[in-house]
Amino acid sequence: MKGFTVKFDLSDGGAFTALRLVAGAVLSARIDDLDAIDDFKVCVTESALILRNCGFEEAEVVFTSGEEVVCEVCGLGGKPCEGDVELSLALIPALVKGFEITRRQGVIEKVTLRV
Repeated sequence: MKGFTVKFDLSDGGAFTALRLVAGAVLSARIDDLDAIDDFKVCVTESALILRNCGFEEAEVVFTSGEEVVCEVCGLGGKPCEGDVELSLALIPALVKGFEITRRQGVIEKVTLRV
C-alpha cells in the first residue's frame, strides 16, 4: 500500500487549490473515471472546509492507495468547536463510496473518504 501526506494551513486559500491538485493526481493514478476524480477532489476540499469551520488551523491529509484510495483529513491546532458543516456533510456521502467522520467531544476532528 502506498501513502502520501500533505500538511497545510487552513487559512491559506492557495493551499486548497494545491490540495485539489494532489487529490486529483492521487486518484487519477488509480482510475480513469474523470467524474469520479472530480467528485473526489470536491470531497477532499469539503473535508478540509469542515475542519476549518470547526476551528482548526491546519490539516494533515493522508492519501493511501491499495485496493481502494483512502483519504484521511485530520484537523490540527486552533480552538476546535462545533461549526456550520451541514452542506458539506450532505454533499460528501453523495459523491464518494465510503465516508466517515471522527468526533472528539462533539467536534469533527477527522474525515475519512474511500473511493
